[in-house]
Amino acid sequence: MADSNISPALALLVSEVKVVNVGLEGFVKDLKDCDIEVVHLDWSPPAGGDPEMATLLAKLGV
Repeated sequence: MADSNISPALALLVSEVKVVNVGLEGFVKDLKDCDIEVVHLDWSPPAGGDPEMATLLAKLGV
């Protein structure tokens, strides 16, 4: 049970760190090496980051 006398910010700082890593897989190893729980989400920008192509794909609902 959390101590109701501490601020939410302090409670966050003293709690266990859990990370969701998006995109850059290199961070996963570093976090795991520090015994930090991490989930990796393999993500890249739509259309390879091409804004014009991404707009066209969005119009298609892809």
